[in-house]
Amino acid sequence: MVLTVFEPAVRSLGDALRARGTMLATAESCTGGLIAAACTAVAGSSDWFERGFVTYSNAAKTELLGVDAALIQTHGAVSAEVACAMAEGALAHSKAGLAVAVTGIAGPGGAVPGKPVGTVWFALARRDKAATAELLQLGGDRTAVREQTVAHALSRLLEALS
Repeated sequence: MVLTVFEPAVRSLGDALRARGTMLATAESCTGGLIAAACTAVAGSSDWFERGFVTYSNAAKTELLGVDAALIQTHGAVSAEVACAMAEGALAHSKAGLAVAVTGIAGPGGAVPGKPVGTVWFALARRDKAATAELLQLGGDRTAVREQTVAHALSRLLEALS
């Protein structure tokens, strides 16, 4: 993946965060840090990017973000509940005012009944609002699912700040 494709969106995101005097944190599973990488590929991102958590395993979600293991057991790692808990955990474990989380099945394996490859849960959390989640059903191979997830996250972050 060439991160420069995301540069215009990241520059706009950085401008919006800078204008509001707030920082961003990311909590990523299926993207493995690609949202954070896209953000930090742009010079000056230290003004608005606070930190990123790559929590690929369930244990990492629990240990680094405080996601309740029972929540993962009950709903599965790829769920609205876990995505929201990840975003809220990123806020709780950072100084950011806005956090994004993604958890999903990028493929080619990992599909389970009701959760095919391309299933991704996206969540957004702010300090002043409860987290919200959105289900994505993405097509293509592993790379395509991950790229679409990054693009969606950047787009939704920009919408949230406008």
